[in-house]
Amino acid sequence: MIRNLIIKVLLVFGGAVLLCGCSNNDENPNILLFLTDDLGYGDLGCYGNKIIQSPNIDKLASEGVRFTDFHAAGTVCSPSRAALLTGRHPYRLGFYYILGGGAHLRESEITLPTLLQDEGYNTFFAGKWHLTQFDRPKANQPDPKDHGFDYWFATAVNAFDGPESPGKFFRNGEAVGELNDWYCNLIVDEAIGWMEARENKEAPFFMEICTHGPHTPINPPDSYADAYDNDEVERLENNVGYGYVPRRDDKNIEPNKKYYYGTVTQIDDAFGRLMEALDRQGLKDNTMVIFTSDNGPEYPVNFMESKGEWDDDIRDKCFGSPGPLRGMKRFTYEGGHRVPGIIRWPGHASSGKVSNVLINGTDLLPTICELVDIPIPTDRVIDGENMLPAFLGESQDREQPVVWSAPVHEYEFVPPMTLRDGDYLLVGFFNDKKPDQLWMDWIKTAQAENYALYDLSKDIGQQNDLADSMPEKVKELSEKMIAIWKDLQNDSPVWPNWKAK
Repeated sequence: MIRNLIIKVLLVFGGAVLLCGCSNNDENPNILLFLTDDLGYGDLGCYGNKIIQSPNIDKLASEGVRFTDFHAAGTVCSPSRAALLTGRHPYRLGFYYILGGGAHLRESEITLPTLLQDEGYNTFFAGKWHLTQFDRPKANQPDPKDHGFDYWFATAVNAFDGPESPGKFFRNGEAVGELNDWYCNLIVDEAIGWMEARENKEAPFFMEICTHGPHTPINPPDSYADAYDNDEVERLENNVGYGYVPRRDDKNIEPNKKYYYGTVTQIDDAFGRLMEALDRQGLKDNTMVIFTSDNGPEYPVNFMESKGEWDDDIRDKCFGSPGPLRGMKRFTYEGGHRVPGIIRWPGHASSGKVSNVLINGTDLLPTICELVDIPIPTDRVIDGENMLPAFLGESQDREQPVVWSAPVHEYEFVPPMTLRDGDYLLVGFFNDKKPDQLWMDWIKTAQAENYALYDLSKDIGQQNDLADSMPEKVKELSEKMIAIWKDLQNDSPVWPNWKAK
């Protein structure tokens, strides 16, 4: 605890002088986490996109730290979100795939909002939850309040977007009914209203705001989509990267790109309104804003045509980009989990800084605990690391490698696990699941059989496999991967109702 206090004093008081000379403030900051859904690494202007207009998020980057190596802890919705709140690898939480089949965020898990709540924080959640089936009473699963949120306004999963929808919101446990606006507007309005109406404005707050978009179904207002219906967009789109993932060639989906681009700009506008509300209430200087995405972008292609999956064409409007990275949503290659990550805290975090420090979603809990001087839970494995210096724009080395696991489902095109250690990324390919074997049994018994190795400092697109030419590096990293994988296998819970084959 003494060490934590010393570090905190140096970072907060000394850092204020070293970083920008601003006045000291020993109060705990407000923390606002804005989480988008399926937004790709290459989908914003500040990350190199030449088409999509995102001026408000770009402004946030110019006022804070923009990370070029920021990662979601999972490659699909539920695992990523669960890891973000708990600091734990999704498999430890029982999230081998998305919510369902009994799998949910158990009440026994300790979450960041619960820890902050105990420290005197007001806590708020709005948007897509996707961690428990609170909308199904018979499921008997916890809701956001049970996981530390004083006030919540949420949908259990996704909701069709549009002016006459969604009708799936619950507010503090009560169904709201039909709401006549788009999802991103509804959750930002709720957040602004809560900030303005808080009774105890002296207390710091933690807010998590989770958009539905640009997850499918994609349906922005015409004005947003039409802004991207022009020849210049067509010309620029030829240079957009799609993770080296094949795209549909059985029909022309090109006219749909305007809907995706318009949706990102619509989210940017909603985010801008939220930032303006912080300014109006004088909260900007003492609020740490964290902007990121839950995984890489969705893709409009059916890898499983022989099994009849994804025949609804709902993904034909997915034009999200991982930029120069390989892979997209679900992939354990970098494009599946490396995402936009921006942190702004005026007077404390560097302004206009671009950082190449690797940050993973599991780092949020231990880092915020360090910031607020809360002991990290010791009765369970916390996979994340305290990355507070990096959050403030300083250089920092990770102590341990990071692993990402594929969503356990029948996606044969996705390698089961990758491990990052510095610039090297090791891809692990496991033994196949037997046709009559349950996925739960496979998880507990699967072993790595072969590997691929990439040096991301020279090959960010993961096109040059070095495994044959660097066997010693493969041996070194594979031993680390096997040790972590065995630990995850031993620690992962069994869901009796999770019988997917």
